[in-house]
Amino acid sequence: MTIATAVSSQTTPAAVEFALLQSWLASGSALQLSLHEIERQQQARGREVQRLLLQAHLQQRGNGDVGPVLYLRQQDGELLYSHRRLGTRALTTVFGTVELVRMGYSRPGAPGIFPLDRALTLPARSFSYELQRRLVKAAVQNPFLDSVQTIADLTGVSVSKRSLEQILPDAAQDFDAFYRQRSPEPATGTILVAAIDCKGIPMVKPPGAQPASRLTKGQKANKKRMATVAAVFTRPPWVRTPQQVVESLFRISRPTPEDAPVPPRPENKRVWASLLKGKNAVIQEVAEEMERRDPSASKTRVALTDGERALQIRVHRKLKVTLILDLMHALEKLWKAAYVFHPEGSLEADLWVLDRTLRILLGDVSQVVKGIRQSITKRGLSGAGGKTLRGVADYLYRNRTRMRYDEYLANGWPIASGPVEGACKNLIKDRMERSGMRWTEQMAETIVQLRAICLSSDFDHYWEFHIAQDQRRLYPAPWSVVPK
Repeated sequence: MTIATAVSSQTTPAAVEFALLQSWLASGSALQLSLHEIERQQQARGREVQRLLLQAHLQQRGNGDVGPVLYLRQQDGELLYSHRRLGTRALTTVFGTVELVRMGYSRPGAPGIFPLDRALTLPARSFSYELQRRLVKAAVQNPFLDSVQTIADLTGVSVSKRSLEQILPDAAQDFDAFYRQRSPEPATGTILVAAIDCKGIPMVKPPGAQPASRLTKGQKANKKRMATVAAVFTRPPWVRTPQQVVESLFRISRPTPEDAPVPPRPENKRVWASLLKGKNAVIQEVAEEMERRDPSASKTRVALTDGERALQIRVHRKLKVTLILDLMHALEKLWKAAYVFHPEGSLEADLWVLDRTLRILLGDVSQVVKGIRQSITKRGLSGAGGKTLRGVADYLYRNRTRMRYDEYLANGWPIASGPVEGACKNLIKDRMERSGMRWTEQMAETIVQLRAICLSSDFDHYWEFHIAQDQRRLYPAPWSVVPK
């Protein structure tokens, strides 16, 4: 009787469903439930109320009947759409599936036009833009099956994994266009930094590949494809001494919060990567991004890379910047050399690397190289140990002009590519290299692009841009109504 009384004063389906929910909450059976059970059932019943409210709203919007004939003007002529027909369309939203009754205008040999779809800014797919947005944000963080399950738990809407895989490439298609037109926010820093590196992504085996019966030593079960990773940001100068850098790297002392130097935070940091474009294309994008940020060339421009010669040559030619060898890559070489002389993890190895690091930071790269080469001769090292030391010495000598760390530190410039190393981890490793994951080229490119948008804090702006671009693709030409 309580339900009948509550329902009788309202007649809309949403009001009926809401009254039923109110009555259920006041019923004796509900009063016996625990809070978490009430929450679960109230949420499920409340979704239907919201779906019915949305359905009622769409009915109020009409069917898009704008007149007897549509007049479409195109470059190759003028077209009349004179055949009219009402039809229904199902659309899955975050509240559930709703139906639209809309008027369609058509002509022979051409797709139909539905004015209501344009008035509501509807996508071509049967999933609303808002539902697609939530699916995309979930998919850039977690595996696809987990993503669709997360959305189902939050909204009650079930989307198949296959549908998600079809949505993602469409969602990423405006990546390049978005950044070509986006103007970065003004930055106070006077140093414009670019950092470029490479990171492997595990790929699916090509069709017809035969599985190895047994892996040899060092052989991997899957083959990785290298993606070029880039980061561009602005920062103010941060002057440090070589001793301060060594202390921070080797934790020689424990500075108090008062005297610990606080590194400046990167401003307007953008990170991205590409598996398909190649290094030259990504470096060109870096050059264009730097021009957008500093069109007057008033900032100090530096770029950090590893010691790969081909990459350094490309960066130097395209960017016209001061090229700096990432200190972390130099340290990797020093540790390799240290383990030729001392056991791994030993105090002697730590002290050997600490001493050479300080000397390099003071500008004595040539002396460090000379010392390593003399050790090879004096100790008569040959075989693997001698080969390792010669490789380290050659690496440091070849990059000595990009290792003027004493000058860079005095100028307040960065000497380590922390942002791009972080990008390699956050952009690729944390999502693309989880256990058992293998990627096709196209899907890897898609996820990396969408994840880059999120990590660059651009997703909300990008999604609005994507909707606008998608609508232009769906409705490229305006129409007018032909009066009776």
